[in-house]
Amino acid sequence: MRRAEPDWALMGLCEPQRLLELNPAQWSTVVRQARAAGVLARIGALLDRRRLSESVPPEALAHIRAEQRRTSAQHDEVRHEIEAVRGALEPLGLTVILLKGAAYVASQLPASQGRSFSDVDLLVPKAHLNVAESALMQRGWMTTHHSPYDQRYYREWMHELPPLRHILRQSVLDVHHTLLPGTTGTRLDPALLFGAARPVPGWHGVATLAPTDLVLHSMTHLFYNDDLSRGLRDLSDLDLLLRELGVDEPWWTLLIERARALDLMRPLYFGLTCTRGILGTPIPEPALDVCRRAAAPSWPSEVLMKRVWSRALSSQHSTAVDGWTPVALFLLYLRAHWLRMPPWMLLRHLTVKAFMRLTPDPEEA
Repeated sequence: MRRAEPDWALMGLCEPQRLLELNPAQWSTVVRQARAAGVLARIGALLDRRRLSESVPPEALAHIRAEQRRTSAQHDEVRHEIEAVRGALEPLGLTVILLKGAAYVASQLPASQGRSFSDVDLLVPKAHLNVAESALMQRGWMTTHHSPYDQRYYREWMHELPPLRHILRQSVLDVHHTLLPGTTGTRLDPALLFGAARPVPGWHGVATLAPTDLVLHSMTHLFYNDDLSRGLRDLSDLDLLLRELGVDEPWWTLLIERARALDLMRPLYFGLTCTRGILGTPIPEPALDVCRRAAAPSWPSEVLMKRVWSRALSSQHSTAVDGWTPVALFLLYLRAHWLRMPPWMLLRHLTVKAFMRLTPDPEEA
């Protein structure tokens, strides 16, 4: 099945100069696709970096500039939230370890350019989760997902607390204690993450994961996720991180050694193959060969996964998808749940969630 239109948003991330060949009607599709994927401001940043923005049709450029202003305002809000979280946790002697987009913004990495946000992610030692949650609640963040089942699901089985929403600002925090649920069976030792965390210059009491761990978390989040509505944005994050950090052969060796230590070779393999295959990220062949030998699935599974990821990691706009895209997204939704839980737990979870959808909680309706 053919797509209604080419995936112009994907092209804008790979080869932004080719967008200048498009007519105004095609640019309208670019804007809609890129906005749906959460990468419109990033495409604008790439065009600006290459001094191509003046050649963009004025109507399309107006949309790009508006989105860039919106994401810039989001970045200001994220910095404000980081400071508010630091103020809540510093009296407890806890360092705020930022994850994902908040880490990119605080560290001023290229992956922050044009980065859109829905929440702020941070990492707290599991032993301190209760006191950290209490301190954040005293500053106005309240738990969500109020049903007893959801509370138990997060607190007993998942790798994070239920999301916390501020009662005034409506900002959302995701407080993690590791990168993956313990139910995945992954032998990931969170102590390694905390031990290698790096302070953020200019931010007292704020840190990020080590550079290799930032990359591995980006990969793990993407390739274990059941919601890929912003998959292209997250893949672009990964592309920019690898282009910035993977400057020499020793770094790639360090990345592979770190993935082995954290038991994350499979997401590393998928991350490298997808960024290279979809966005053209320069990946050294020796590094890819090591990952392939260590973590590639069987040949039929690998062929299927490449085709599934190529459809799922698109802009998800109606003009850029085909009839197989919903199938790919559904298969990856099932895969994410299968990886997170053993079969008996997965069956129970899906049954309970289906029943909850049929009988919604009146307080959350």
